[in-house]
Amino acid sequence: MIKIVLVRHGQSEYNEQNRFTGWTDVDLTERGKEEARKAGAILRQNKFVFDIACTSVLKRAIRTLWIMQDEMGLLWIPTDKTWRLNERHYGALQGLNKEETARKYGEEQVHLWRRSVSVRPPALDKSDPRYEGTDPKYKAIADRVPVTENLDDTEERVLAYWREKVEPSLHENRRVLLVAHGNTIRALVRYLDDIPGDGIATLNIPTGTPLVYELDDDLKPIRHYYLEEDERKVHSDAEAAAGAPDVRSE
Repeated sequence: MIKIVLVRHGQSEYNEQNRFTGWTDVDLTERGKEEARKAGAILRQNKFVFDIACTSVLKRAIRTLWIMQDEMGLLWIPTDKTWRLNERHYGALQGLNKEETARKYGEEQVHLWRRSVSVRPPALDKSDPRYEGTDPKYKAIADRVPVTENLDDTEERVLAYWREKVEPSLHENRRVLLVAHGNTIRALVRYLDDIPGDGIATLNIPTGTPLVYELDDDLKPIRHYYLEEDERKVHSDAEAAAGAPDVRSE
């Protein structure tokens, strides 16, 4: 049986401030760091060991991974960082307060921007200082840096990485730890569990909680489960992520 562990980064500064984050490169809060430490500890306690780690190029995910690796004594394993695992790009919404945005545009519109697989938020102008096209970390894809994305767009790039890097590693019996973001993990879950269309709209990924997928030899899911000492925390965190537009989810 093949296993892969997916972890959404710990609470970020923009999660705490209730802002749309996307590709904005904010760091973890102290709570987020503690969530990462606990995630590493529970994996160690359950005797999980990894051969390779994968993450995005955003510091909230990278730092979560570092803290987890340190807790597990696995700082030495190879780590692959890729923009393809970045959070969904929220366009011109990035940095805006969710509650204020809902009052301005209406809760229904903001819900569509956040949860529809096909609706994109307003695009970010390339002259906007928030545009990431000149960031050195994206030099290799300067002509492809998005200005907005829906979940379908996000899933396309995530699955390109999955097929190129993750699937071969799993087939080689390498144990993979993937630390990313709420929407990139939602995209993977949608693919693995073959969830149709907007059926993913109500799926929520709690921060800093390992999600274990057990797969057969064809990498089809057998079962999946969260590793968490307190099951109530998983449910409360997921419910929080599912709430009204002012909820700190992305």
